[in-house]
Amino acid sequence: MARNDPRQYDDLAAAWWRPAGPFALLHWLAAARAALIPPATAAGRILVDAGCGGGLLAPHVRAKGYRHIGVDLRRSGLRVAGPRGVTPVNGDVTALPLAARSADVVVAGEILEHVTDLPGTVAELCRVLRPGGLVVLDTVNDTAVSRLITVTLGERLGIAPAGLHDPALFVAPRTLVAEFARHDVALTVRGVRPSLPGLFRWLVLRRAVSGRGILPTFSTAILYQGTGRHSGAFPTGVSRAAA
Repeated sequence: MARNDPRQYDDLAAAWWRPAGPFALLHWLAAARAALIPPATAAGRILVDAGCGGGLLAPHVRAKGYRHIGVDLRRSGLRVAGPRGVTPVNGDVTALPLAARSADVVVAGEILEHVTDLPGTVAELCRVLRPGGLVVLDTVNDTAVSRLITVTLGERLGIAPAGLHDPALFVAPRTLVAEFARHDVALTVRGVRPSLPGLFRWLVLRRAVSGRGILPTFSTAILYQGTGRHSGAFPTGVSRAAA
């Protein structure tokens, strides 16, 4: 199977919610991502989770008070996400099957390093975001050290399933900031890293990690988060007359 083949997620579908399983790091990242999402300001606010997988963000979104819409290419993940409180939508993040300006928050967690059309994906994330709405994301930087840690060592140590990432798709922060700026979203990024005690507990002891698994760090060289609000202009491709 080729690198970054989405069919791998079908094979791993039963592991989404296994506390010390292959997706443990994604659970930590989901919690760190959720910390950047403010509580909903009114009933019925919508959060779109692009590339939601098995719905790891679900308990956090429920606690924040949003309606959680999860979009994913693989039905296997959506079948896991649905019972967790996610409204599942089968679709590609490069062509989200959602109305323009329909989301108060758009989340793209650990998905941008998997897409083959980054400009198209960013355009779609911004298209469905309401003016004033919030984007929250995390992804893998396009550096030699991130390729070493995420692919070479990460796969060897079991931090990531073998073949899950194609390093050619990793995304530099400056590239991502520029793409979002084209759609009136000013993105701010910061580096994050796994807790070293947490990594030891998971990789060596094979135990679930409680508490904060992901911590802020000064460097964006491997993993980084991003947040940004739509400036209030209409997303690219949406006319004021159509509003």
